[in-house]
Amino acid sequence: MKLGFLWRKTKELSHTIGIDPDADLELLLDECRRNLARCDEALIRKAFQFCIQAHKNDVRESGEPYYTHPLEVARIIVNEIPLDDVSVCAALLHDVVEDTTYSLDDIRAEFGSTVAEIVDGATKISGIFRSTELRQAENYRKLLLALVKDVRVILIKFADRLHNMRTLGHLPPERQQRVARETLDIYAPFAHRFGLANLKWELEDLAFKYLNPTDYDAIKQALAESRSDREAYIARFVEPIVERLKKEGFRFEITGRPKHIYSIYLKMQRLGVPLSELYDLLAVRIILDTNENKDCYTVYGIVADIYEPIAERFKDYIARPKKNSYQSLHAAFIGPEGKRVEVQIRTRAMHEVAERGIAAHFRYKENQGNGRVPSWWHDKELEEWANWVRDIFESAGDEAPEQLIESFKLNLYQDEIYVYTPRNDLIILPKGATPIDFAYAIHSEIGNHCIGAKVNGKLVPLDHKLQTGDQVEILTSKNQHPTSDWERICVTHKAKSNIRKYLNEEKRRVVELGKQLWEKQLRKLECSPTQEQFDRMLAKLGVPSPTEFFYKLGLGVLDVASAAQLLRGEPAAPSLPPAEIQATTTLPERLRSSSAVILEGDHPTIPNLLYQYARCCNPVPGDDIVGVITIGSGIKIHRRDCRNIAEMGQPLQARLVNLSWAPHSDGVYLATIRVTGEDRSGMLHDITNAITGYRNTNIRSVNIDAFGSEFEGIITLYVENLDHLNEIFARIKRIRGVRSVSRFNG
Repeated sequence: MKLGFLWRKTKELSHTIGIDPDADLELLLDECRRNLARCDEALIRKAFQFCIQAHKNDVRESGEPYYTHPLEVARIIVNEIPLDDVSVCAALLHDVVEDTTYSLDDIRAEFGSTVAEIVDGATKISGIFRSTELRQAENYRKLLLALVKDVRVILIKFADRLHNMRTLGHLPPERQQRVARETLDIYAPFAHRFGLANLKWELEDLAFKYLNPTDYDAIKQALAESRSDREAYIARFVEPIVERLKKEGFRFEITGRPKHIYSIYLKMQRLGVPLSELYDLLAVRIILDTNENKDCYTVYGIVADIYEPIAERFKDYIARPKKNSYQSLHAAFIGPEGKRVEVQIRTRAMHEVAERGIAAHFRYKENQGNGRVPSWWHDKELEEWANWVRDIFESAGDEAPEQLIESFKLNLYQDEIYVYTPRNDLIILPKGATPIDFAYAIHSEIGNHCIGAKVNGKLVPLDHKLQTGDQVEILTSKNQHPTSDWERICVTHKAKSNIRKYLNEEKRRVVELGKQLWEKQLRKLECSPTQEQFDRMLAKLGVPSPTEFFYKLGLGVLDVASAAQLLRGEPAAPSLPPAEIQATTTLPERLRSSSAVILEGDHPTIPNLLYQYARCCNPVPGDDIVGVITIGSGIKIHRRDCRNIAEMGQPLQARLVNLSWAPHSDGVYLATIRVTGEDRSGMLHDITNAITGYRNTNIRSVNIDAFGSEFEGIITLYVENLDHLNEIFARIKRIRGVRSVSRFNG
């Protein structure tokens, strides 16, 4: 058993690096012997001498010989991300090709193709991490290619940036700010996703030190002043735990879990409280020397016997590891004096992964492989991570790079939930995910047609927040399509990207409709305007571009005849008001390919135009329907007896168009009904049974209000057509105490 409160970092030196290269080399070799599973000393000596020769005329901003930087990067690789001797060699040479006259062929000739490929990868991605170049999504794709080729490339870049941050004080202030911002925005999120916890925390703290020195110094000083009190309290807290664990025969280590300055700052900002009110500064970690995961649960039970557990703070990351392979039990207990103490319980192997992330997997595989370096694709965890990154890039399409970067950083940092399909397949999603995120995680087409979900057997709306352990069944309809509201609801990059992709394609279709309407109007007027005339018309309309002009024509926001009058220099008719219901008399024959609805009359064919069913009246096949156009939502379909249609002003009434249902209107449709009757025990049960008992009809929502001995219920359900709905009506009317059943007409 070991008990301590400090984390080990790279060993403090008894001599100054940069004065005696021979002594520096011996220090490195000694660390390699202690930390690496195998150590080709001849290879490392050769790489060190090559590094000295290549950088012999180079000096760092601090005035030190330049070779001290690659040496320190190599020492981080050895001590803090222990990999292998090839990685140490590549770390010593990582700046040679970029900063000296030596070429990659020189590296390959001296050290072989593996070292050369790692150096080449590190050289290629050096510029990718620069903020200005990250604005190009293509550079992210180059980064992925480098990672897939050899994970050691990115690990060396992490070590490179960590040493640069530790020595950032020698740079001028403006460069300090740029490098610190780059570190916080790019390097720290990547380190988090790779599971390199200690490296991520140090990068964040060092960046914060330069970006916000006032708050950094204040928190650092406050922590220093309260450190002795915290350590004394933790010692009292762990004393009975140590006694029990010894008695039970466990071999273990208990450490104080440090809270890092930047994470403390973020929590203070989020909660709006001072440092003194943050309860979770008291935290310990129990590391068990065992190969049995069940021992972690046993130890949790022991601690829970001593201190009262806080049930809502328990998280089991052993049964459900995070995406970066992190495993641990997280819990909180009421300690002495009523103070909350956070406790993490894990095995030694779990601790290795928690501290070193992917590097721990790499090291384990390397130790198992008879001295041969493992392939990236022979490690399941690494492969899953690469597939996750690839999915982000491939789903991005041509979206704005800024959106890609923000989504990528968001998905790197988010906590996770674990939900299941009806077949019990595990789906890992970010915390706060909705059924839309779940649907797109299954397939983009399922996402595009998602109308709702059953969570643990109960119907939920699209904005429902999923929780760990939920079983989710997605309900779909081919008549459902994404709207701009969906992007605000979902949280995953995959969902947001697919929604944007669909909406952009929809806009292109509306623009094409607008172009056809405009060309038809010009042919009718036998008019061929010049570019100057067209630009003058756009200026009069206040429309910034031709694309926006055609888009507004396609939506019906601009009247094509009025625009043509402006083009000819004639006074234009008054513009349509920006009300919800607006329409043009010229619409496509079929509103959508494979549509359930057909426009009556002779009109140009524009496939796949956006349409929606009006929620005020929820038309279903069999209803008499009418079509209008809404701003931003394409054609909206109403029942002809809808109150909103009846109350439209005469100018808009004249612009309505007739619609009819296609012969085969498959799918399910929302319908809302109003039920009144006697408020008796079991009434709601009888009504819902009457609905779900017929053709397994799904209910979306139920709202019941009682008035004395009477009730009124508004129920939204999914039906196939009017006959289906009428049968539901008949079944509800047969229930004892029901007074009336009718369509709800908003």
